[in-house]
Amino acid sequence: MDQDVSKHNGFIRFIQNTMNSVLSGGKQYITRFKTGSIGTKMSHLVMGSGNIYHKQFAKGLIFLGLQVLFLSIFIFNPEINNTPIGFKALGNFITLGTEEGTLFGALADNSMLMLLFGVVTFGLIMVFIITYLTNIKSAYASDLLVRSGAKPTTFKDDVTALFDSRFHVLLLTPTIIGVLTFTILPTLFMIFIAFTDFDREVRPGLNLFKWVGFENFTAIFTGTGEIAERFFPVLGWTLIWAFFATFTCYIAGILLALVINKRTVKFKKLWRTVFILTIALPQFISLLAMQQILSEHGPVNAALLNIGLIDEPFAFLSQAKTATTARISVLTINLWIGVPYTMLMTSGILMNVPKDTYEAAQIDGASKRQAFFNITAPYIIFITTPYLITSFIGNITSFNIIFLLTGGEPNVPGNIAGKTDLLVTWLYRLTIEEGDVNIGSVIAIFTFIITASATLISYRRSKAYKEEDTFQ
Repeated sequence: MDQDVSKHNGFIRFIQNTMNSVLSGGKQYITRFKTGSIGTKMSHLVMGSGNIYHKQFAKGLIFLGLQVLFLSIFIFNPEINNTPIGFKALGNFITLGTEEGTLFGALADNSMLMLLFGVVTFGLIMVFIITYLTNIKSAYASDLLVRSGAKPTTFKDDVTALFDSRFHVLLLTPTIIGVLTFTILPTLFMIFIAFTDFDREVRPGLNLFKWVGFENFTAIFTGTGEIAERFFPVLGWTLIWAFFATFTCYIAGILLALVINKRTVKFKKLWRTVFILTIALPQFISLLAMQQILSEHGPVNAALLNIGLIDEPFAFLSQAKTATTARISVLTINLWIGVPYTMLMTSGILMNVPKDTYEAAQIDGASKRQAFFNITAPYIIFITTPYLITSFIGNITSFNIIFLLTGGEPNVPGNIAGKTDLLVTWLYRLTIEEGDVNIGSVIAIFTFIITASATLISYRRSKAYKEEDTFQ
């Protein structure tokens, strides 16, 4: 009950903080206009005016040039592949095109480019708003320096600061631009695709697609086709796979590290090296090798036939007679691939457990078993909780192992999604192989919601988050 109240209060505080930030920003905007110099007031209309007013010509011209560039794009609407970007792109984003194409005649409006350029245009607007506010803030900061009797900073001072007190800005700005360009904008594009009818029947440049609202989402829960029939079975297997793939590697890796780090075990470096070799070899090579080893004509079946344990080749992976066989096989192979990572990490943790803690426990009469369960195990779990969470999320989106070992098979008759398909491999087959981009986007959104929710909830409830300073 207390946790529910705490969550409710936390959500209310988040809303309150967000509203306070918006109101505070609005007040600052008004205050700077009222109390600012003529240059600062002009900066609200013509970017860079405040800096030029304070003889910061280089900075002012940069702001002015950015405004001219932005307005030029929106006024002249430059075209790429006969599709405009700018003000017209906002209208095209709403309609997604009106001119249908013909097979041997004129091409249609490219709905995909119209959607993409609409998203890019919204991104440009957001960047311009941030630049616009930065321009006002810069002009007002110069006002404050003048009022205090100091001189406004020169362009040389600003450049020097970028390599000194503001060095973090210099390093993080390219990263932010890269994340915006290669992560946020493509993600938004794919999210919007989920609200269209862009499927295998649509060929961009020849056919138009349109907005359909939440039809693709409701099809999962109320439809009668493959998506409705296979979504929950695939989701269930995805969560089962993620759970067992994570905890089998985690527990086995810890046990292996404990065994290797025992005082009585010799050649510790040799044993660690043997398991590190599985990491040194590229994963896809290991997976393809295991696929061949476990194939019906591979060495495992040959050995079993020779010793008389089986009368005919046994299918472990894609051709397995039951889904359980294939699933156990991929979990076992994943165990071999994933254990070394946990083993190495746990070995490093064991080498750094505070010795005085063990000495204090021995003085208090604790046995080795008690010391392990009350000191070693909690310490390992505390340190490895973030890794455990990221491993679980990584296994939800684990593509290589399933795709290279089974390809999602054994198949389900009449369906694209096989019995070992995860959400991500099903998504791949729907989009790349079948062309149902809209449904693939819906599945991608659900996958993101699951992974993001699992990450936030599990991490905020872990001791690594609540007791961050415990082992410092």
